[in-house]
Amino acid sequence: MATPLTAARLVAALKAEGCAVHEVGGWRTNNRNHKGPWGPVHGVMIHHTVTGPDTDVVELIYHGHSALPGPLATGCITKDGVVHLTGNGRANHAGGGDGDVLNAVIGESYGTYPPATHEHDGSAGAVDGNARFYGWECENKGDGQDPWPREQYLAMVKATAAVCRAHGWGHKSAIGHLEWSDWKVDPRGFDMADFRRDVADALALPAGRWEGEDPMPQYVNLGVAGEYELAPGAWDSVEFTTEWTDETGHHATGGSVFARGPARFSGTVSLQIDGLPAGAVVQARMSEYEGDEHRADHPIHEITGTGGGSFVVLPLTKRLASGRSMRVRLLSQAAVPVTVANAVLTVLVWQEA
Repeated sequence: MATPLTAARLVAALKAEGCAVHEVGGWRTNNRNHKGPWGPVHGVMIHHTVTGPDTDVVELIYHGHSALPGPLATGCITKDGVVHLTGNGRANHAGGGDGDVLNAVIGESYGTYPPATHEHDGSAGAVDGNARFYGWECENKGDGQDPWPREQYLAMVKATAAVCRAHGWGHKSAIGHLEWSDWKVDPRGFDMADFRRDVADALALPAGRWEGEDPMPQYVNLGVAGEYELAPGAWDSVEFTTEWTDETGHHATGGSVFARGPARFSGTVSLQIDGLPAGAVVQARMSEYEGDEHRADHPIHEITGTGGGSFVVLPLTKRLASGRSMRVRLLSQAAVPVTVANAVLTVLVWQEA
């Protein structure tokens, strides 16, 4: 059981962790405490805002909107890496979620991910997350392609570590909204297991010392030399037969591996699929291997046919453990063979010890 931090203690913890803090006027008394309890608190929840550059996102998180009054979080972390404090107390950010997840967070008793959630706001077994979690709303469109600038991601990790350090919590007290409610998908664009590892790295150092990845990553830029046929019904690794740049040396000539662990990478792969009937789908995903043995798959993205050429740019962001390698795989669900007309992969890789 943890008593919520006072406003002064929260500000001090954030600044000690190295966060740039903006106190929005009136935030210390801006809360929803009249609607229910605030505390005991057990963790920090990460969200994306689903907003673009035309939205005054801090104003939105402070005041809310017609369907949901503010504050919508403890703070809003903008793309420039500033933590804007918008609420001190209960906020409308988490809603209902799974009690099994809450217990796993309280005990920090889970593995890589909390147990799968089976509840959401208003479901019969849901518990109130607004009373139990601090919330960071992080500025992002939430489409899986809007980037997370380094200064913003650093601020998200540091702000989360600040709260965890102040309470004596570990990194497993941080979860994403999608891990709390089975209705939610946020945050998109990075993996919460990787985020928690970064929080753990920050907590392992004195407050304010963690700075994230090496600012000098290695550059990898690969492609296919010519089009090839993708038969329906089976996952097939993209073989990158053109190598413009491979600073890591991890891509074998004509091979499908583009990164090897221990490492982090962030970038994109752009794909052009020809002959995909309108409405038919080609799925794409990252897959991990140990040698030639398939070990793990990551979330699926879908390319929907338009009747002509079909184009998509997919995000590639992950941390790879030692001994693992990463490939891009495609699965055509069309009834006829289709053509991979072009594939261009561009990633930055941070090698880890």
